[in-house]
Amino acid sequence: MNQSETRPGKTLPEVSSLELAAMLCSRLCHDVISPVGAIVNGIEVLEDEDAADMRDVALDLIAKSARQASARLQFTRLAFGAAGSVGAQLDLGDAEQVVCGMIEDDRTRIDWQLPREFLPKNRVKMLLNLALLSAGTIPRGGVIRVETLTPGDLSGFALVATGTSARIPQGVEALLAGELPESGLDAHVIQPYYTGMLARDCGMVISFSLDGETVRVEARPA
Repeated sequence: MNQSETRPGKTLPEVSSLELAAMLCSRLCHDVISPVGAIVNGIEVLEDEDAADMRDVALDLIAKSARQASARLQFTRLAFGAAGSVGAQLDLGDAEQVVCGMIEDDRTRIDWQLPREFLPKNRVKMLLNLALLSAGTIPRGGVIRVETLTPGDLSGFALVATGTSARIPQGVEALLAGELPESGLDAHVIQPYYTGMLARDCGMVISFSLDGETVRVEARPA
């Protein structure tokens, strides 16, 4: 088993609030541009009188892409957005709903074992972002189980992703620790970096371990 841990407390490079906001906005646009583009393509087919035989296909594409765009926007609203005032709490039931909408498809399933309770906003945001990172550990799909480290204790979480070719994405642990890549931050790597910021704000330690076709991500109090 390979295991590593990301701990708070080290000296971190500074990223301005303007840079962070810009990169998170770019990440959001990256997530929704594909389904929105598909909707536009479907509408163009409907408007083409010479493609009448493709009408049903176009309508199906539009409906599927609209649902996908909505799911991604709902997820990013909670995972990246303000989602309430300072000090607000978020419902784990809502978190389950947006995680399933964002990640589940014909290859990947979410097994959510957390109760429906309210937790501080940034802890839930951290959990949502860890779910997204867990999905990246099983590129061919599989099952992601979301649970507490100790039954009945919501102070720590475990996300256990099992699937073919499971792996810990290169560089993700350094980004979680707040280390900037040599090429600098951009929209492609801002999400794990932001997840590390949330973990440090919550006083949490994040660890990854790989065992065969299973990647386990843990978040526990420092």
